Amino acid sequence: MEQYPYQPPDPHRRDAAEQGTGHGHQAAETGHGAASGQGHAHGHSHSHGPAAPVSQHLRKVIAAILVPFTAAVLVGLVVLWPGQAPAHKRTGVGFDRQTQQATVTRIVELSCASANASGVPPTGDTSTAEGSSAQQQADGTCKKATIRVDTGKDKGRTFTEIVQPDQSRQLHQDEKVVVAYEPSAPKELQYAVTDVNRKFPMTLLAGIFAVAVVLVGRLRGVMALVALAVSFLVLTLFILPAILEGSNPLLVAVVGSSAIMLIALYLCHGLSARTSVAVLGTLISLALIGVLGSLFIGWAALTGNTDDNTGLIHGLYPSIDMSGLLLAGVIIGSLGVLDDVTVTQTSAVWELHEANPSMGWRGLYRAGIRIGRDHIASVVNTLVLAYAGAALPLLLLFSIAQSSVGTVANSELVAEEIVRTLVGSIGLVASVPVTTALAALVVSADRAAPDAGTVGASAGARPAPVRGGRGRRRKR
Repeated sequence: MEQYPYQPPDPHRRDAAEQGTGHGHQAAETGHGAASGQGHAHGHSHSHGPAAPVSQHLRKVIAAILVPFTAAVLVGLVVLWPGQAPAHKRTGVGFDRQTQQATVTRIVELSCASANASGVPPTGDTSTAEGSSAQQQADGTCKKATIRVDTGKDKGRTFTEIVQPDQSRQLHQDEKVVVAYEPSAPKELQYAVTDVNRKFPMTLLAGIFAVAVVLVGRLRGVMALVALAVSFLVLTLFILPAILEGSNPLLVAVVGSSAIMLIALYLCHGLSARTSVAVLGTLISLALIGVLGSLFIGWAALTGNTDDNTGLIHGLYPSIDMSGLLLAGVIIGSLGVLDDVTVTQTSAVWELHEANPSMGWRGLYRAGIRIGRDHIASVVNTLVLAYAGAALPLLLLFSIAQSSVGTVANSELVAEEIVRTLVGSIGLVASVPVTTALAALVVSADRAAPDAGTVGASAGARPAPVRGGRGRRRKR
């Protein structure tokens, strides 16, 4: 029988690692290998075929964890699903007031003194900031705006409003505005301009965003937009009404965030073991954020009642746990960035395994964590800058007051943001090694090899007879 010289495997070829102990090598050892041309076809089919899915056993292990968790989330949604939020009498403060749409129909300039719009103190003292501002108003030119109500029972009614020269919002001819309505006030004072109607530019911007996502992401982009809509529905139909109804904010946030996570990840990335590993990594990280957030919010004595809006909520619904609401915000705010980190790390490990199937779980973990370190640096910086940008006016106010860093950090307004940022960042940092380790263990534990006859037939070669019709698994 003709003998073929031994060819040592090339470490730079992907099929060398796959075939080193697989079908082709076994056939050569037993002397039943095909001709050299057929042997090449057999190896080529392994290196260029699609990555095999994880084995049925691993799928069952993952399902044993995620199926009960999904069932628990569904039970939580059913049990906590809100009815109708308790009614309350409108206070007329902040957002808790009736509003209508209106249009500025006319603008007339006139002196502030003739409009009786100046607020100069009776004493004439203009040395203070308020007095100086009032004097400037008295010497300046005001605007008398005529506004027409476009919606509601008073549609078509007009009223006038004086616009001071130093007001941040100046009205313009034909501008669409939002007006507040107070039925208990005198008739001439029932309506007042509160804001500008921004529906058109906001809708246009949302449309540009959607088109950009679809053009670049294609089908994945469409699925991402659907997931975004579902997340918004869960937030507005479940989380917010359930909290208003009196349910525990932390429990509602955990159930709602879990539902958003499951729907968004599987909808965008498909029902696969890879996505399931990302779900597990996100779940573990969210649990860590919840524990740390609960511990440090209580330890730092953060009440969650720090501005006019939270004060109004507490006044209207005293039963709401404001510190629990703060913790719920931390969890929900961290979820979006966590999804990005866990999906990226899982995909990185899967691609590393596909590039080098012979790499063990330790090698996969070391390579994946190197990618994760770069991700950690950018994500944490992004999170800190996002919170700093949102609180920039507050930080500027402290800077004007020339307060020390310690004084600023100790104030509850800033302490809330510090705790929110650091707790979320710790969860993000922890998600990288946790998700990378889970992904490395799952892909490296999968040793199932495809049937030799099927692979050989798909490559157009005669199937190589092997013991039991299955390739040997590499022992590690």
